Amino acid sequence: MKPGADPSAQDPSAKGGLHALRGEWAKAEPHLRLAAALKPGDPARRHALALALMAQGKLREGLPLYAHRWSVPGLGISRPRFDCPEWRGEDPAGRHIVIFPEQGLGDQIMFARYAPALAARGAEVTLICLPPLARLFEALGVRVVAAQGRMEFPDPDCWVLLGDLPLRLGAFEIPGAPYLRGKAQGAARAAGGVGLVRRGNPAHPNDANRSLPDGLTVPFPTVSLDPAHTGARDMQDTANIVAGLDAVVTVDTSVAHLAGAMGKPVHILLPAAGVDWRWGEAARTPWYPTARLHRQTQPGDWGPVLAGVARALEAGGA
Repeated sequence: MKPGADPSAQDPSAKGGLHALRGEWAKAEPHLRLAAALKPGDPARRHALALALMAQGKLREGLPLYAHRWSVPGLGISRPRFDCPEWRGEDPAGRHIVIFPEQGLGDQIMFARYAPALAARGAEVTLICLPPLARLFEALGVRVVAAQGRMEFPDPDCWVLLGDLPLRLGAFEIPGAPYLRGKAQGAARAAGGVGLVRRGNPAHPNDANRSLPDGLTVPFPTVSLDPAHTGARDMQDTANIVAGLDAVVTVDTSVAHLAGAMGKPVHILLPAAGVDWRWGEAARTPWYPTARLHRQTQPGDWGPVLAGVARALEAGGA
């Protein structure tokens, strides 16, 4: 390679990764497909291709590749150490299957929609989740156990990672929302208004891109959904507040998933760089039919994005 040349011009993995970083999943796919073919034993390349495929709705091809994500260094996804086998899609009737949690609050909300389908096939289901989700997930109609301290539930026959449920169930069409709920309390029943989430977890690797900067003026009236302002103890408390709102405007964080899973009109603000695969490339997402996606065209420039949300709200919602 000549000095000063762009390495992505020669390396399909780098070129595909650049498109993926920009949320250009269709452009990323051929490069990532070539990269994976050149090094079929590389779990990171296989995972990158999986995300590009799923971002385009190609779940039938993408999910089997996604099932190897636990082997990708740095993702922090671990397999449980139960004295029983992994459930891989065989008839679950009469078996006790433990769904093991992975990734963050938003990921768990998104994939939890599949737990009732497993129970509907005759399985006894225990869903382990992060503690802030435990009360919220009771709406799913399965046994819910918070991942903390000593967890008590009957001995399982097998286990499955939460994000593998659609693959193991053969669910290549995304089940629609709503599947979670809140109940507006007291004055919130008639409060209405637009809830706003300005920032996500500061420890998230893309938080600098996805969160709104301090001091940025939002050009429409809102009420803060920050737990420091609402007093919410967990996601069920937040769901109860969301239930009393007309709509939610949020950066890409767990409340985006919560509002979508409740069927609440939600406007999701997406950065120009580092967009999650689940948001695809369009203005809508099959994961949450009541969500509208608003994307930056220039890194760091939220002005046009918020102006677009203001127009959408004025026109009547999601």
